[in-house]
Amino acid sequence: MKHYRILLAALIASLFAFSACDDPLNPEENFRNNLESVLMSPAKVEGIMTYGYTQMPYITPRFDDVATDDAVSNDPGNSYRVMATGGWSSLSNSQDMWTQCNRGIMNLNRFFTVVDDIDFKPSNEGLAKAFKTLYTGEAYALRGILKYFLLRNHAGVSADGELLGIPIYNDYVTDLATFSEPRKTFNESVQSIMDDFTEAMKYLPEDYGDVTSVPSAYNYLNLDEYNQVFGNQRRQKVSGRIVNAFRARVALLAASPAFNTSNTASLWESAAKYAGDLIKDIGGISGLDPTGNIYWLPAQVTAAKLRTGDDKDIPEMIWRRYMRTINTWEGDNYPPTVYGHGRINPTQNFVDAFPMKNGYPIDDPASGFDASNPYANRDPRLAQIVVLNGSKVRGAVINSLTGTSDDLANKMQYSTRTGYYLRKHLREDVNMQTGKTNTQDHIEPIIRYTEIFLIYAEAANEAWGPDGKGSYGFSARDVIAAIRKRAGITDDAYLAKVTSKEDMRKLIRNERRIELSFEGFRFWDLRRWNVALDEPAKGVELKDGVYTEVEVEDRAYKPYMVYGPIPYNEVLKFGFVQNKGWE
Repeated sequence: MKHYRILLAALIASLFAFSACDDPLNPEENFRNNLESVLMSPAKVEGIMTYGYTQMPYITPRFDDVATDDAVSNDPGNSYRVMATGGWSSLSNSQDMWTQCNRGIMNLNRFFTVVDDIDFKPSNEGLAKAFKTLYTGEAYALRGILKYFLLRNHAGVSADGELLGIPIYNDYVTDLATFSEPRKTFNESVQSIMDDFTEAMKYLPEDYGDVTSVPSAYNYLNLDEYNQVFGNQRRQKVSGRIVNAFRARVALLAASPAFNTSNTASLWESAAKYAGDLIKDIGGISGLDPTGNIYWLPAQVTAAKLRTGDDKDIPEMIWRRYMRTINTWEGDNYPPTVYGHGRINPTQNFVDAFPMKNGYPIDDPASGFDASNPYANRDPRLAQIVVLNGSKVRGAVINSLTGTSDDLANKMQYSTRTGYYLRKHLREDVNMQTGKTNTQDHIEPIIRYTEIFLIYAEAANEAWGPDGKGSYGFSARDVIAAIRKRAGITDDAYLAKVTSKEDMRKLIRNERRIELSFEGFRFWDLRRWNVALDEPAKGVELKDGVYTEVEVEDRAYKPYMVYGPIPYNEVLKFGFVQNKGWE
């Protein structure tokens, strides 16, 4: 059924395709010939709304860490490698979401014009009302989410210093004059997103799932009817809990240094509140999933299938894509010895971010770090996320720094450039040997509770300091302590020494770098933090028993690239103000 709906959405979307010749936001004139037939089918109207899901950036995993200091790629054509090394422009932007998101928004606006005219269940007034309520809530939520990605990717400062957001399209329109309306301010754009989320919450349940008694808000339904509309089969569609998680994301973006230029405390408090409410709802610190940081391992994936046991997802997941039975990630990223292409190579910069098992950073004199044995007594997350020299993958020893193995750094096209391979996301029960390949289920997370905990820690520290708790009973320090303890840092003497907001900020950012690595966060985190982007990507060599850091790839970012560009064609056609520095 899920695959059918996705196909249906794509078919319906084709009726609302955008012209490649004239105006990418103006539907083809000939769609009007098909609209009457579309409106005759409630399922097709649902498909117009469902099309919003297909315009999310999660449809294809991006692995844009390659465009940051955390990774490089051995593929010269990798679009993020091209971006990081000087190929990023308003004409060539691998992070462009402009047309994709606006296309989804306009389809949702079209849905709003017809939803009240459709009788989704003519024979049952209660079901008809419930489906209309459900789809309306989803549509508002999806529109807000798409606006968020537009804002994240394209907000910026104009040449005259004004912080600009996005053009806001809340109505279904086709005239060029409307599309040419100026970009709103950043704050107006944030408010528009939050307004959509507020509307969505009027319609959506907090969670989907079969119940034994009907919630009072839906007392016009009997039990079977409620479960038919809002039950188990709706899981992984956008819910009230998911909306609240996106509220936390939006609030964090608005509070961040690149956008909160006055460092307004109330913005940090708002982000802490949205995240804190979600954490409080799962029991506070005790709600942190003990194995949430290794969600890609087979036991976790099996438990997340939503078709076993009590039919609930693992506690770590707020929202994720459906299970993908694939081996492409392994084929791309396994080391050559186990028949992979070794595409994504974590950097020495990233490896250095992992503390010792006692919690101290490796450059702290109290850490006990041994430069001649650099992987000993390290944070256990390092070996879980990165394939190190001498590690095993599928039982094979990966010699990436010594010997004659095809895994050796820079030995061949498919070998590592840094001395490291990626382990995170990859299942070792996938075999890539020719003639013996197999596939396995994989989780693609969209929002995890670990992210929410880290949003709270960052915002609470900025608003109230390391030990401030607001009204929640837990502080930034409490959150970071729980995350590091889960990771295996059980005797965390270092954390106790962190007393200032500035030092806690540094630690929280580092924990976010580790915990959310290779999930599409680092590229955006660096920018919202307004930090230097041009740190060279580094690797390591081992000669005569000595580990030596080496530069692998320069980063060609300029300071104005904290903000991404508006597509050149949109500036040319509609006269949008371009972000400063981009032509």
